[in-house]
Amino acid sequence: MNGYRAISIGVALVGILALAGAALAQETPAAAPPPDKSGFTLFDPTPAADLRALCTDRPTKSASPCTVDAGHFQIESDLVNVTFDRSGGANTTTWLATNPTLKLGLTNTLDAELNIVPLEIVTVRNRATGATSRTSGLGDLYARLKWNLLGDDGGAIGLAISPFVKLPTAKAGIGDGAVETGATALISVNLPDSFSLNVNPEIDLLRNAQDSSRHINTIAVASLNRPVSKTIILSVELWSDVDFDPAGRTTQVSADLGAAWIPARHQNFQLDGGVNLGLNNRTPAVQAYAGVSRRF
Repeated sequence: MNGYRAISIGVALVGILALAGAALAQETPAAAPPPDKSGFTLFDPTPAADLRALCTDRPTKSASPCTVDAGHFQIESDLVNVTFDRSGGANTTTWLATNPTLKLGLTNTLDAELNIVPLEIVTVRNRATGATSRTSGLGDLYARLKWNLLGDDGGAIGLAISPFVKLPTAKAGIGDGAVETGATALISVNLPDSFSLNVNPEIDLLRNAQDSSRHINTIAVASLNRPVSKTIILSVELWSDVDFDPAGRTTQVSADLGAAWIPARHQNFQLDGGVNLGLNNRTPAVQAYAGVSRRF
């Protein structure tokens, strides 16, 4: 799959989903309007009785357009995350010792998010020589805003935009030492039989591998989700990343599986886990993780 084909597929998916969502919206009977929460802010929090259902950007790589209610705090984190990669003539194992994303609701439709890995351990073994190296330390810091434009409090379609900036807090061997930025469109569509579909087209501006100039990177994610009980949601996902570095374009593709459990008596708490399977030799072969989310 070349890069331009991947972008075309992503654009086509977005168009198809928009049409499908519009059709569903026309066929679905009008529901009672949600309460007006537009006046709540960080300093005048949304009352507990008016909180929307717990909504996270876990467990898969896709993210939802929903935001954290105004004045409330949410943490979403891997408890353990391990990746096995066999590309480039080496076996690389990467462990993340937690991976917290901290979210704070600023208004009813806007939240601020910070993500950083406190300890990342990268072990590389050269398959030809057997030589092994290990690097460990802090990961890069990601600062993000999520602004919901549609469907934060219900509806057939949800839409948000989420710009971010990456600050180079990681040392060489873990990060690339560059400030980088990007933005994601977060789209969700409710489908028949309790299915939902999330699509996240993303465009990034990354540092070149061989100089300090920048190039485009694109990501496309499509995730199909469905509750299988009152407390468990399963997800299947297709993810692709096309990096247009002048030194050589690369494409990664994975098929991802995830499961989330929200206990019936603890609606502000979630446990989840998943596995991501690389579909070409540029993509890490396996990534497995388990994590937790909590709203306050």
